[in-house]
Amino acid sequence: MHHTPMRRRGVLAVAGTALAALVLAGCVASDREGGGDEAAEDVDSTFVFAASSDPASLDPAFAQDGETFRVSRQMFEGLVGTEPGTADPAPLLAEEWDSAEDGMSHTFTLKEGVTFHDGTPFNAEAVCFNFDRWFNWTGLAASEALGYYYNKLFHGYASDPANAVYKSCTPDGDNKVTIELNKPFAGFIPSLSLPAFSMQSPSALQEFSADEVGGTAEAPVLSEYATAHPVGTGPFTFDEWAPGEQVELSSYGDYWGDKGQIEKIIFRTIDDPTARRQALEAGDIDGYDLVGPADSKALEDDGFTMVSRPPFTVLYLAFNQVVPELQDIRVRQALSYAVDKDALIKQVLPEGTEKATQFVPPVVNGYNKDVTTYEYDPEKAKALLEEAGFTADNPLTLTFNYPVNVSRPYMPDPEQIYTVLSSQLAEVGVKVNPVTDAWNPDYLEKITAGSDHGIHLLGWTGDYNDTDNFVGVFFGQKSSEWGFDNPELFQKLTEARGVSSLEEQTPLYEEINEDVAQFIPGVPIAHPAPTLAFDARVKSYPASPVNDEVFTDIVLTK
Repeated sequence: MHHTPMRRRGVLAVAGTALAALVLAGCVASDREGGGDEAAEDVDSTFVFAASSDPASLDPAFAQDGETFRVSRQMFEGLVGTEPGTADPAPLLAEEWDSAEDGMSHTFTLKEGVTFHDGTPFNAEAVCFNFDRWFNWTGLAASEALGYYYNKLFHGYASDPANAVYKSCTPDGDNKVTIELNKPFAGFIPSLSLPAFSMQSPSALQEFSADEVGGTAEAPVLSEYATAHPVGTGPFTFDEWAPGEQVELSSYGDYWGDKGQIEKIIFRTIDDPTARRQALEAGDIDGYDLVGPADSKALEDDGFTMVSRPPFTVLYLAFNQVVPELQDIRVRQALSYAVDKDALIKQVLPEGTEKATQFVPPVVNGYNKDVTTYEYDPEKAKALLEEAGFTADNPLTLTFNYPVNVSRPYMPDPEQIYTVLSSQLAEVGVKVNPVTDAWNPDYLEKITAGSDHGIHLLGWTGDYNDTDNFVGVFFGQKSSEWGFDNPELFQKLTEARGVSSLEEQTPLYEEINEDVAQFIPGVPIAHPAPTLAFDARVKSYPASPVNDEVFTDIVLTK
């Protein structure tokens, strides 16, 4: 059972060493709670943050990307949050919970006196409404393209109860609720910290037809709710979304927690990294994420506040095995040997980036230090390609998909990464045909909802500290991105996610990571360490390895 602190969240400002971060966090708490000079009320209360893309949706249940979730975290809250500065679960709208020994039921005691922005009470009925909403999705709403996280983590819907992890939600009065599962899921509690599982107003969801989505998986048409009427319990309410320009939010006057200094947030869409830096230097924005490696030192030298997140990411080159050539293990091995990860990291990734040997960062349970690796060896790559029937006269030719006009925590400049990788592949005789798409919605939907792609750049920022959140999401079932069917791997992942003992679970995931390394669904390249830059008036920013950053915790000096 877990108990919540009095404040909504704490603050961890990551700047320099871990010790410095902890000291600064202590100063922030003193300033905020003790009324220090740095938290004076005469600060400019509008905070302008440059986003690298539009949100995909204002309904986080139908989203999977960081820019959407950055906005969502200001408006919405879940039953579970994260401990400041970590990926570990902590109470949020649930003050505490009690999990059955077998992990098949979880009882939550809810925070009292909380209302949604439209005045609807937050209570046990609202919790069950949200869980039952996800469980009863059908059609496009239940597709991998829209219901991505529910699909990946809960596996089945009311129409497919045999595969469903979720069973039922039962209120016990207004402030207690029990969730029962059909199948064990060791990551259930931490998974609820995802914005996709935020609590949303039942009244608004119904009034604005949240689940009436149209179009196709590749080009969905969002509901009125998801474009103009999102309603949560968070510290900020929705004002306006001008697609391609900005999203505006305002402080919620009846918020139950610490409201902080910021009265208005503007998320301004600036897709070009250079333009974001110039906007900061010109004083047009207060900060931005995903600072380019070449810009970090210059901005720091000019007096801007630089904040780094601990690496909890993975960048990978994925192989879509719907492509016949990629079904040959020798081809996948050759492509792995052709990638010089060290050179790529040195040339285009941020300082602090770690080389990847597997699809989980070293801090995650089940990381296998003895995993099979494919160190850069262009001669071995050429030999394997020749063995697979590809020569100078008959070269391996592949489509190479990558996004444009976007920066991601694991992929600050996709075009630079593509340029380096395509050059490395050319050195071993592989020809690539580049295909580019804008990130939102075209690229993500092409890769995760369709089969028309080849090798491609993508990655992941961990959502919470659980191995299933990495390898389980990637390889736990058949998916459009990877295009393979491996029942043995799927079964191993299903079994591992249900083991609640960390001691018993660790060797299972170590074995799974070795299985993945030998199967080679793609090349895990790096664990980049994202960097943010802010105007000097930003004394502290609540950096989180999982991007769980709520702007009430920002401390401004002017």
